Amino acid sequence: MNSFDRKKLTAAIDRFKGCKVAVVGDLMLDVYIWGSATRISPEAPVPVIRVTRENSCLGGAANVMRNLITLGADACAFGVIGNDHNGAELRRQLDDYGIEISGLISDSSRRTTEKQRVIAGTQQLLRIDYEDTGNVSLEHRASILENLLFLIDQKSIDAIIFEDYGKGVLEETLLEKIIPAACAAGIITTLDPKPGHIRPVKGLTAMKPNRSEAFAMAGMVQHENDLAPENDLALHQVAEILMNEWEPEYLVISLASRGMALFQRNRNMTVIPTRAREVFDVSGAGDTVIAASTLALASGADIVSAVQIANFAAGIVVGKIGTVTVSKEELIKSLEHDCEE
Repeated sequence: MNSFDRKKLTAAIDRFKGCKVAVVGDLMLDVYIWGSATRISPEAPVPVIRVTRENSCLGGAANVMRNLITLGADACAFGVIGNDHNGAELRRQLDDYGIEISGLISDSSRRTTEKQRVIAGTQQLLRIDYEDTGNVSLEHRASILENLLFLIDQKSIDAIIFEDYGKGVLEETLLEKIIPAACAAGIITTLDPKPGHIRPVKGLTAMKPNRSEAFAMAGMVQHENDLAPENDLALHQVAEILMNEWEPEYLVISLASRGMALFQRNRNMTVIPTRAREVFDVSGAGDTVIAASTLALASGADIVSAVQIANFAAGIVVGKIGTVTVSKEELIKSLEHDCEE
C-alpha cells in the first residue's frame, strides 16, 4: 500500500489557510427531497414517496467553492446563473459561506441549473435536472476573462480551478487565454473535465478525470475489468493519449474503489489507494478531490502528497449522504486515525 507521511500532509493542510482560489465553471443548486416509500402507486409500478423534508445546497462548481471554504481557504466565483429564484438562492448561500461573488453574472435569458434528487431513507430513487446547456454569451465570457486576467495580473489568487459540467460557461478559447497568463504568474491551474465538451488545451498544472471520463476523452471504449491499475494496459494507453494531447504537468485519474492513478511525463504511474471505509453516496466526491488537490498544490505540497490528501478527503465525503464537504479538522483527524490502525 502507498505509504504517507502524516506530519508532511498535516503541514500542507495547515497551509490551506490564506490560500485563495478562483473557481470558473458551471454553478448549480442541488435540491434534496427526503421521504419514505411505503407503497407502490396504483397508477404505475413506481414507489409513492411521502415527503418529510426538503433542503438545497451548493452544487457543481459552487460545491467546489464550498469545499475550499470548509478546508480553510478563500474562494471567488466566476460563472453565469439565471436571474431567478434558484439564482438568488445560490447567491445567498455563496455569500453565507463568505465566497466572493463579484465575478458571478446573472442572465435573465438562462435558468439556474437545478439538480433535484428524491431520496427514500438512504436510497436515491430519482434525479430531475432543470438546466440550459447552450454556451453563455460572448459578452459574459469576455467579462469573466477580463476579471480573471485582472486577478492574475495582481497575483491576488494562488490557483484557478476550471470546473466543467458542460453547461456552457467553459470553452477552449477562454482556457487558452487564461492558462498561459496564470502559468507566467506562477498560479496553479487545474481542470475537472467534461468529455467531448472542449478540445484539448495545453499547459494545465493538473487534470482530474475519473476513469470513464478519461476513456471517453481519449476516444476509447471502456471495458470493466478486475485488473490492478499497474496491470491495466488500456488505462496506461488512455493516459498516454491524454498526456500527449493535453500536455498537463500532472494527470490524475480517479479509479473509484481502486484509488487514484497519477501520471507524470517520463515517470512511472503512481497508484494512491482509496481511504474510504464506507461508501454511501459519491455525489460531489469529484468536487472534493479537485478542491483538496488544488489547495495542496497551491500550498506548496508535491503532487503525490496532494493526491494523497485528496484521497483522504474523498474517503470522508463518500461516507456521507448528499452533496457534502469535508472540513480541515475532519481531514487531519482522518490522517491521525489511519496512522493508528
